[in-house]
Parts: sequence; structure tokens; C-alpha cells
Amino acid sequence: MPDPKAVNSMFARIAGRYDLANHLLSGGVDHWWRLWLVRAVRDTQPGAVLDLATGSGDVAFALADGLPRGVEVIGMDFCQPMLDEAVSKRAANPRWTKIGFKQGDGMALPLPDAAFDALTISFGLRNMADRHQALSEMRRVLRRGGRLFVLEFSQPYFWFRPFYYAYLKFVLPLVAGRVTGDRSAYEYLGGSIESFPDRAKMSEEIRRAGFSDVRATPFTFGIVALHEARA
Repeated sequence: MPDPKAVNSMFARIAGRYDLANHLLSGGVDHWWRLWLVRAVRDTQPGAVLDLATGSGDVAFALADGLPRGVEVIGMDFCQPMLDEAVSKRAANPRWTKIGFKQGDGMALPLPDAAFDALTISFGLRNMADRHQALSEMRRVLRRGGRLFVLEFSQPYFWFRPFYYAYLKFVLPLVAGRVTGDRSAYEYLGGSIESFPDRAKMSEEIRRAGFSDVRATPFTFGIVALHEARA
């Protein structure tokens, strides 16, 4: 499992160029993935949403734009430089002034029980030191019947794997290293993606944390999946 101090340091180093690298490396498809996530959350009609591992806030902002007015959106991350980026972006857009950003560790959320109707985490579960503990914390802060949405890298369709793994190993670190100045961060990223559970195994981990009605929807040849579950 990832070392929390190393992960925090890594994201702090790349915070200033994180958004640019994400959009470039995904070919802009990350925007489409977020739209699918927001639509799924909107269908559950939540009153309060926690976006965990919010990073620079892109998912929190997409939620604020895509959900009805009056829905509370809180973004939480354990890396302060990433949160600083989110706060700067919030200040530049009056539509986002009501989004709250807080520092917090996904392994021990500084939040009361049953505080949210929905919880989203996008490309952050992979970086948790103990996924079961993190998922258990997510369930704790969700109200009974609340919904969990995990948007995360997954294992691609069999025929696409050779091309994808070659991209992760050779292209991604090279391009991201030039954009962010930190090639090692994206070598870690590629390795963490390749070793992450597939949809079936990740769904089982979510069930073991106490969730029910678990389902997974693959996107983009299976390289990403949206896992949905009920607390």
C-alpha cells in the first residue's frame, strides 16, 4: 500500500501543474468521466455531498455546477498545496463561492457520523494506505442509504492492455515529467494503476466495507470505472 507521507509530498510537488498534466495525459477525456460521475450523483438527489481526495477541486466544481442550488458540496484532501490550488480556483469564479474546502485524512475523517447523502472520490482511493479503512470511514460519514461513488482507474479490456501498459510505462512519465518537472511522480502513478484491482475485485472490497447494491460501469476501454454503492 502507498506510504502516506510520500504520497502527500508527491502531490505537493506537482500541485501547480496537476490540472494541466491531467487534461493533457487523458486527452481531455477526464472531463467526460466527471460528467458521468455528476450525472450519477444528481440522480440520487443528495442534499449534502463530500468530495474526498478533492485535490485541486475539479470534481467539487463539477458537482456544484451540475447539482441543484442549495446542495452542500464539501471538498476534502490531506495535501494542503492541492487544496490551495482549489481555493484559488474557487476565488476566481462566483458560482463556486459556497463550496467548502477542508483538510482531512481519508483514513480518519474529521467529520461526524452520517453527515452526507453522497460521497465521491475520484482517482484517490488508489492512493490510500489502507483501502478497507478508508472505505469504512466513507461508510461512517454517509447517512443510511447514502450513496458512494468511486471513480478510479481500473484494468482495461484484455485486448487493450498491451497498448495501455506501454503508455503507462513509457509515454506517461516522459510527457508528465516535462509538464510537471517531476517524472518520478508519474512513474508512481503508472505503477499504482497497473497494480490496482479490476472491477470485480474492487467491487468486492467495497462490499467487505459494509456497502450494498455495488455495481461498476467501465469507461474508455475499461481503463476507468465508476463504482456505485449504498451505505
